[in-house]
Amino acid sequence: MSEHLILDTAGPVATLTIDRPAKRNAMSYAMWSALPGLLDLVRHDDEVRVLVLQGGAHFSAGADIGEFTTLRAGADGAAKYGEAVHAGERAIATLGKPTIAAISGFCVGGGCEMALACDIRIAESGARFGITPAKLGIVYNFTSTKRLVDVVGPAWAKQILFSGEIIPADTALRIGLVNEVHEPEAVHARVKELAETIASRAQVSLRGAKTIVNLITDGQHEEDSAVHALYDEAVHSAEYAEGVAAFLEKRAPNF
Repeated sequence: MSEHLILDTAGPVATLTIDRPAKRNAMSYAMWSALPGLLDLVRHDDEVRVLVLQGGAHFSAGADIGEFTTLRAGADGAAKYGEAVHAGERAIATLGKPTIAAISGFCVGGGCEMALACDIRIAESGARFGITPAKLGIVYNFTSTKRLVDVVGPAWAKQILFSGEIIPADTALRIGLVNEVHEPEAVHARVKELAETIASRAQVSLRGAKTIVNLITDGQHEEDSAVHALYDEAVHSAEYAEGVAAFLEKRAPNF
């Protein structure tokens, strides 16, 4: 694992904190490489229902540019480094549990890539966003580009990628890059509230919703046997029985 990535669990909510303040939470090769293992811990912990990804004063300024002349030097080094970044991003994106990015300060390059890999993004009003491969002669990864297009649409995806400009939180909210924007002192309270709300819902419903939304964004337009299996799993689950009973008894369900 990495000394700059801290995984904590409090009840059903796990929090993964990027902790490298001296570098504005820039992600080193070691940090990217540690992400899949950390996400596996979350994936296999049955007590954890939601993951929050956060930084400190800054969410993340992206990949550590200082490594571009060492670990990322040359075509082979760049390819190996890119594979680590992609594997880290995919570990977040494919986690079978809801994920929330709590965004402060800079959320740039690989930082924005990680935030986009999360299901929901809650930002503070002073947050700044950008994806900057055009400043470095890098072609942005296909699946990460697709996720950007899915979130903001092709026109804004092109503007963000073509220009490499840094955009403010209010613009990010307007184009759908983030779900909500709050004042700095309110962000973590809102993330905690939302994470706990999601954790209290029927997990069979959350798994089904996340799977179906992902299928739709991947281009599926009709139900198939896999979707029917999700319906079947739900109606035969203990959570469905509890949800119906709670509704009839006019009480909160205990999932």
